[in-house]
Amino acid sequence: MQLLQTIKQLPSAPGIYQYFDKDGHLLYVGKAKNLANRVKSYWKFTPKLSANSNLSTRITKMIEQTVSMNYIVVNSEHDALILENSLIKQLNPKYNILLRDDKTYPYIYIDRSQKYPRFDITRKIIHAKEIDYYGPYSVGARDILNSLYDICKLVQKKGCLKSKKLCLYYQIDKCLGPCELPISQQRYQEEVDLATKLIKNKTLLTQKLKTKMEFYAEELRFEEAGELRDRIERIERSEIKSDIDFASNENYDIFVIKSAQKRAVIVRIFMRHGKIISSSHNYVPLTEGFNLSEAYSRALIDFYKDEKPPIIAPILVAEEFDDIALLEEHLSRVFQKKASISVPQRGKKKDLIKLAMLNAAELLNKEKNVSNEKVLQEIQELCQLQKVPYRIETFDNSHMAGVATVGAMVVYENGRFDKKSYRTYHLNARDEYGQMRETLTRRVESFSKNSPPDLWILDGGATLLKLALEILESNGVFLDVIAISKEKIDAKAHRAKGKANDIIYTRTEKFKLSNSDKRLQFIQNLRDEAHRSAITFHKKTKLKLDQESKLLNLHGISPAKVQKLLNHFGTFEALKKVTFDDISSLLNTKDAKTIKNIYK
Repeated sequence: MQLLQTIKQLPSAPGIYQYFDKDGHLLYVGKAKNLANRVKSYWKFTPKLSANSNLSTRITKMIEQTVSMNYIVVNSEHDALILENSLIKQLNPKYNILLRDDKTYPYIYIDRSQKYPRFDITRKIIHAKEIDYYGPYSVGARDILNSLYDICKLVQKKGCLKSKKLCLYYQIDKCLGPCELPISQQRYQEEVDLATKLIKNKTLLTQKLKTKMEFYAEELRFEEAGELRDRIERIERSEIKSDIDFASNENYDIFVIKSAQKRAVIVRIFMRHGKIISSSHNYVPLTEGFNLSEAYSRALIDFYKDEKPPIIAPILVAEEFDDIALLEEHLSRVFQKKASISVPQRGKKKDLIKLAMLNAAELLNKEKNVSNEKVLQEIQELCQLQKVPYRIETFDNSHMAGVATVGAMVVYENGRFDKKSYRTYHLNARDEYGQMRETLTRRVESFSKNSPPDLWILDGGATLLKLALEILESNGVFLDVIAISKEKIDAKAHRAKGKANDIIYTRTEKFKLSNSDKRLQFIQNLRDEAHRSAITFHKKTKLKLDQESKLLNLHGISPAKVQKLLNHFGTFEALKKVTFDDISSLLNTKDAKTIKNIYK
């Protein structure tokens, strides 16, 4: 038996191992300080190779499905941790926990070494002297920043000081005017101090905004009052209310994880200068059991990624987990200083953990009845999906006679369309098959940065479904895919309502459901949103192409020559970057000179 032989030949070295089922689908990726010892702990070898009796139900089920394995030897356990995390994010193994919180959180910062410093937003460390950072903020960073410039008389824009001339901001009393007036640094510092106080005290900030909102309402400036009302709501939403005050300048990053029957929630709370300044959370669907240690490891690795954060704080967690020491080693490398991960047992730090767990319980309770949960479960059953598709990506393409060819991906998660995760693509392919190949290939190539969903839905039939499965298989990713298209009448697909019904295609079957079927209506809704997104982006692209074409036409470059350029270079953006010689090799030197002058 090949699996038994592989297990017996494993080296006593650090590395990662991968388990596969009978169809070659990846079940699990694990890391080990000692591959031989770790992998052998899963198995008993007599009277035949089978799952060890001391394993959890989840792992036992996985081992029973395993028919083959691969392994990769690395230099250290730390290298194994990094490789394991990378493979999980890209390949979405069935039994690993996959977190999809790929965001980086913004900070507000100020460079106090400047004569007249101003506040701005960053997601990375700024290499400059005397930088102060505030954050991170899950929501509301831009609203806080805009509020500072509404309330405090600071230099409003980066280029203001260069003009040496008073502008509108001075005239409407939003800037002291140091660009032209002899404003002392002491006077300007008073405004910086007020802004700093408002950043640290959101209650004071929102009070000032409410006063301004009431003034606008009294002046019948209802649109401006409404904008401030919405801004206040977003700022207040960014933090968890708490009476816990350390009366000190202590910073902490708090992570807790709480699970229920169908999902877990990860809650992060950020304390800065002894006060809670923001929080965030995300849900993890539980399909094949749950491993708390793995969840904590994933949560910390994914949050801090591999970039040193602007503010480094001790990390507090609710429970001990297996890889605390290894995670401390990893984060110490990322932070470039000693990282600390601890489980508070008493005092105010323990109170922070209790507060986070209380909020986690409330979030799980709120999400008990996820919108469309029932129909998602019914779609899983109908299409024989490996998991309930809580996160779905739907694809469509659009063009007009091969011009302005684009692809679009829309994302549905937790009962709503996640518009921040939508993606659009400029495509080169001329036919529908090639366009979908290009769109899906580009999405697969981004899995390392933006992990796979639970399900892909394609606007197309069996041919495009097969194409998607081939692309995924060639990249080692097992992901559920379905397609939806109109049935063909008289060898022709009719999009007009009433003339033809939609057909759903899966790996093994196709379904023609009643038009009143909730499962069909749900999939149609996602398909229609992808179609809307693709059409909208196509129109925007076509308009831009038309404007660029007219510009060249006005300078004597004929439509035929413009089309020749686009066929060769792909887009106007690419054309703007090419050299004089590149263009003259395609047209003539006169035209090349004209085009380079236009795009100087």
